[in-house]
Amino acid sequence: MVHRTVGVFFGSRSVEHDVSIVTAHQTIQALQSAGHTVIPIYITRTGEWYTGEGLFDLKNYQQENIRNVANVEPTHLSPSTRYHGLITPPMAGRFAKSRFQRIDVAFSTIHGTHGEDGTIQGLFEMADIPYVGTGVLASAIANHKAIAKSLLQQAGIPVVEGISFTRYAWLEDPEAILAQLEPLGYPLFIKPATLGSSIGVAPAHDMERLRLHIDIAASLSTEILVEKAITNAVEINCAVMGNYTIEASVLEQPMSTQDFLTYEEKYLRGEGKTAGMKGADRIIPAPISDELTRIIQEYAIRGFKAIRGRGIARIDFLVQKDTHQVYLNEINTMPGSISFYLWKASGKSPIEVVNQLIDIAFEVHAEKRQTTYDYQSKLLELAAQKGIQGVKK
Repeated sequence: MVHRTVGVFFGSRSVEHDVSIVTAHQTIQALQSAGHTVIPIYITRTGEWYTGEGLFDLKNYQQENIRNVANVEPTHLSPSTRYHGLITPPMAGRFAKSRFQRIDVAFSTIHGTHGEDGTIQGLFEMADIPYVGTGVLASAIANHKAIAKSLLQQAGIPVVEGISFTRYAWLEDPEAILAQLEPLGYPLFIKPATLGSSIGVAPAHDMERLRLHIDIAASLSTEILVEKAITNAVEINCAVMGNYTIEASVLEQPMSTQDFLTYEEKYLRGEGKTAGMKGADRIIPAPISDELTRIIQEYAIRGFKAIRGRGIARIDFLVQKDTHQVYLNEINTMPGSISFYLWKASGKSPIEVVNQLIDIAFEVHAEKRQTTYDYQSKLLELAAQKGIQGVKK
């Protein structure tokens, strides 16, 4: 295995900021154990970029301002294809010079907005840096629950019935939106269309709660998804990984004491050193039949391919207990903890997972290099001779 210099990007302007920090440190541990050199790049809640040794200590993120932590300084990623890496600090003073740190591969562990939605992937593409995970298109599709649902339906994959609408439409005429939702019946689930980690997700059993939770979801996302609740169901999750060939992990059944798995149950059940790391109680492998396991794994692979996925994802399903009807609920292209626990149960260590993801990143980058981007025509010569007005559109 070739040892690489890996830039790990985390934090960012996202309500899933704290989850990203935890995932980043789990990933950093695996990368360092694999012998890679890690450069941490932390993006604050307000969008400032920092790097430095001080970012390796989780305690430092409790500081009011990360800038005050020792061995942490401002940085930015060069978007130029000439410089594959960080320029630190981004603006040098009169008597100081900026330093350049080369990055072989980017590994984003940003959950949700400004990271899992295709935005930072676009920056990596512009900079021509190999990067771990799904590309711009797949990231954007999976991050938007309503659009992903539509695409999955076209691929013949069963999804939960629901209706999406914009924040603008809700504020403009809430009664019209409520009239559209009425045929779904209660109970309903309200979700911000572009967030994960169960943030802003809530059930509604009546009109009062429906209005309340739509208002909350509308404060978190520009689009809202309301789905018919699948009663008497269990959640079953499956991780997938690959590029040309996609493999599925063993399945898990997360355990919840409520109507659905909340943020607190996913991330805050541990105590002491395990707080934020232990996550939800789960049964691995999921206690379902071999045939149902095969069906869910097949849907997971088909769903990942439908969004043009590559790298890794965790795909969440709902299964009705009595009919065994399967519904693909959500595709997470930046799963918490990189789904290390599911791959460990499938026979892959965290070291093997990060190494495989880096290999995929370079495989995708090599394939991209076969695409022609430079096409020279006589358009500029013609424009110079005849002027802009003389050039036909």
